[in-house]
Amino acid sequence: MPLRLTIEMKCRIIEIKARCPDIDRVRQLLIANDAVLKGTDHQIDTYFRVIDGRLKCREGNIESGLIFYNRKDQLGPKLSDVEMFRSSNLAELKQILIRSIGVKVIVDKKREIYFIKNVKIHLDDVRGLGTFVEIEAIDETGLIQTKELERQCWQTIRLLNIENMERLECSYSDMLLKKENA
Repeated sequence: MPLRLTIEMKCRIIEIKARCPDIDRVRQLLIANDAVLKGTDHQIDTYFRVIDGRLKCREGNIESGLIFYNRKDQLGPKLSDVEMFRSSNLAELKQILIRSIGVKVIVDKKREIYFIKNVKIHLDDVRGLGTFVEIEAIDETGLIQTKELERQCWQTIRLLNIENMERLECSYSDMLLKKENA
């Protein structure tokens, strides 16, 4: 079968991620606030060695594809420019990337995916790291200002009562690499 890539999504995201010792409490708040559950996904993210940004192959039942993004590591809201590609044969593409540029790290997680309008909330259980909540205010249209995306993130943090949780400045992949090198 020929390998086909199609751009699935190109967007800007403002993201905040925090450790979450009480996922059940956050889940109940999501349900109480009419968040839409998209489902629970087991995702394997294979990060590749790249010069700039981050490139990963996400294999999951709900979300899968090749994802490239640039993002600064910081404690507060982080802006990412994201491009996601779907492939007719993701496994073949992944093997080509492994052979050509190599694997940096693999992140294995169970993820519950919720939406409140354009804000996506993940409840993540990451193998080797623990449980987290991730909030992504997403602009797929190019019409939402960065300040508005930031406001949506902070509003969701207050809604879920997670202001005092330990916010993270880096990605799960960075955390796993630090743990491996410790």
